[in-house]
Amino acid sequence: MPEPTVADVDALVGPATPQFAYQLRARVHELVLDLPDGHPVRRYAEEQMAMLDKLGYASSKAHEGGREPRSRPGWETLPSSAPVSER
Repeated sequence: MPEPTVADVDALVGPATPQFAYQLRARVHELVLDLPDGHPVRRYAEEQMAMLDKLGYASSKAHEGGREPRSRPGWETLPSSAPVSER
């Protein structure tokens, strides 16, 4: 298999949704597992894996779009609706 690229990581992460964030994170991890620690693609993949961890707690693709106000009725009953930036 050729050496993974940033584009390969982006191809896996691009369609991420909260429901599949951890499965995609595992695939990204496997993709770069054999790269040395300081490799730029591995560093980029680690950043994306961290984002996927956060996304796994979100109820929408919170990486994009606006925030829901905490004053929204029912907010307290939706603990998984926190935006990525708050986790």
